[in-house]
Amino acid sequence: MRLNFKLILYIIGLLLIFNGSAMILTAIVSLIFSDGVVNEIISSAAILMSLGLILMLTNKNNIRQINKRDGYLIVTVGWLTMILSGMIPYYLTNSIDSFSNIFFETMSGYTATGSTILDDVEALPKSIIFWRSMTHWLGGMGIIVLAIAILPLLGIGGMQLFSAEVPGSGISGDKIHPRISATAKRLWLIYFGLTILETIALSIAGMSFFDALNHSMSNIATGGFSTKNESLAYWNSIPSVQYIVIFFMILAGTNYLLIYSAIIGNFKKLFTNTEFLWYVSFILIFVTVTSFSIYNFVDLQQTTFEHPEIFGKLESSFRHAFFQIVAIITTTGFVTADFAGWTPFLTMLFFGLMFLGASSGSTSGGIKISRHSILIKNGFLEFKKALHPNAVLPLRYNHNVVKKEVVINILGFFMLYLILFIIGAGVLSIQGLDFISAIGGSAASIGNVGPALGSVGPAFTYTDLTPFAKIWCSFLMLVGRLELFTFLIIFSPYFWQKL
Repeated sequence: MRLNFKLILYIIGLLLIFNGSAMILTAIVSLIFSDGVVNEIISSAAILMSLGLILMLTNKNNIRQINKRDGYLIVTVGWLTMILSGMIPYYLTNSIDSFSNIFFETMSGYTATGSTILDDVEALPKSIIFWRSMTHWLGGMGIIVLAIAILPLLGIGGMQLFSAEVPGSGISGDKIHPRISATAKRLWLIYFGLTILETIALSIAGMSFFDALNHSMSNIATGGFSTKNESLAYWNSIPSVQYIVIFFMILAGTNYLLIYSAIIGNFKKLFTNTEFLWYVSFILIFVTVTSFSIYNFVDLQQTTFEHPEIFGKLESSFRHAFFQIVAIITTTGFVTADFAGWTPFLTMLFFGLMFLGASSGSTSGGIKISRHSILIKNGFLEFKKALHPNAVLPLRYNHNVVKKEVVINILGFFMLYLILFIIGAGVLSIQGLDFISAIGGSAASIGNVGPALGSVGPAFTYTDLTPFAKIWCSFLMLVGRLELFTFLIIFSPYFWQKL
């Protein structure tokens, strides 16, 4: 089965037009704030939209059918195309210097990681700040999912593309709608609706509309880019802002199929879902433990970026614990405090949580709770089989039997994830990072978490990394965002064999 290169180029052209359209919105922001870079941003949009139109027109006569190999290649090349083209506004406006810095910042944006090389975000033109948030928003749900909502109108089927862009644990066949394009449209409607709701809530709570919109785009994508150098710690004196962000972080880390079920009134499905119950339980347990530790052993005044705590230590301890636990589990890179400066126990706890991830079917990164829960259930099942070797003991998840090949797939994913983490940490250590910074940077990059530990912790940025280390972290971000297999499969010889 040959690769359909004409169709691949056609879809790449469509993605370039999407990216260019987002830059038009950014140019409008530049006009509103008169930040002096409107011409550069319009030029960026014109370049992309022209190139995209050329690719679509020259490749319009193609076989409108996507096979699995086409899907994998479109997703990988599509993401790289979006990232490379998304670099242009930074380059033309001279907002960020050097290729490695621009590539890192753009990759962190589209993969919804939230790591940054910028020491002074507030010095950027307003439109470039908006563009950073826009890259989060586009990458959070996946620009490819937006594309497949439109592809059927062009006569192109999108099931293979959707399965490549949104690889899950293979444990659920749930759909919002039998047609994949209708599912994608509903996902984006929910995504858009949550963004609007959070923008309104944050504006009412005390943020400016610009700050509220940017943080909402970043938050719903579980990204982490902020308009302020201090991130959400800038609003430490307005707890309501942080509680609103916490609420929407939890929603963003929830399976969108469950959110849709709740919207249409099927709350039973929400509260009988195994992964959601584990998700909520993890948050409650870790928030309780962290709140207790902060209240008894941490001087918040020294770790909250010098903002006065005027609401009492109990409330502050709970709020910062709640915020940081949810931010790490959902892989949203916002911070309200330098959590790496709390206690050694909490440092280890947060490092471990970087591997957790939130729900499958959400915009979060990490391994995902569904995979962890199945591995844990399978472990206990092996204990039972050791005592009762002749018993038939099926593994059940969400009241369904999980096939053995699914468990093997998850084990393979888990092992590959750990191997990449170890290799990633080793490469960063060779590039001069100390042990804590290397393992933290590797875990945060492949898990799309954002702030890590050590010299790349929440009180610092990634700006001091070598150019190669920045490119390496960017590679880990992309592999993690596409959940390993989707990206790595194209490097296997078997992928390129003619069948």
